[in-house]
Amino acid sequence: MGVEIEAKMRIADLDAVRAKLKSVGATFVGRTNEVNRFYDAPDARLSSADRGLRLRTNANADTGEATHVVTMKGPRQKGAFKTREELEFTVDDVDAVANVFAHLGYPLNLSFEKRRESWTLDGCKIELDEMPVFGTFVEVEAVDEAAIEAIQKKLGLAGEPSISEGYATMVAKHLKTTGGRELRFS
Repeated sequence: MGVEIEAKMRIADLDAVRAKLKSVGATFVGRTNEVNRFYDAPDARLSSADRGLRLRTNANADTGEATHVVTMKGPRQKGAFKTREELEFTVDDVDAVANVFAHLGYPLNLSFEKRRESWTLDGCKIELDEMPVFGTFVEVEAVDEAAIEAIQKKLGLAGEPSISEGYATMVAKHLKTTGGRELRFS
């Protein structure tokens, strides 16, 4: 099992971050259109325990080729940045996985789309994300907090406040007010 350590910042101008990534020698990985589906028991036992069960479809923005990843997220650990245990594996049949989850008592709870542009720099992953309703974000994922801080400094983001709330939590709060179960781009 791996541990995910990340900093997420709301950034209004992704073009400026993209230009900075290029100027410091970051490597462009690609663009994807994601559909994130979260599953939970009717009593919300996973989210109540600060756990998550996600089925993500990543469609390459240029080719449309898709991959599907199941992720189990453990409770958040203490630290300056969002840190949590994470177990992931790929699957071929999204419908079969969704049916297995439902039969185990974990039906679809919420779903949202996200556009993501991925980069790497100094062994770290940098994601430029666009969400419906919420705007644009930068995520920096690394093996430790010092590496995240170094990347933030290189990209001129050291003064930007880190958001500890995950996208699923943000979307869940929004959907609670609108009465929906999914958030999509128009």
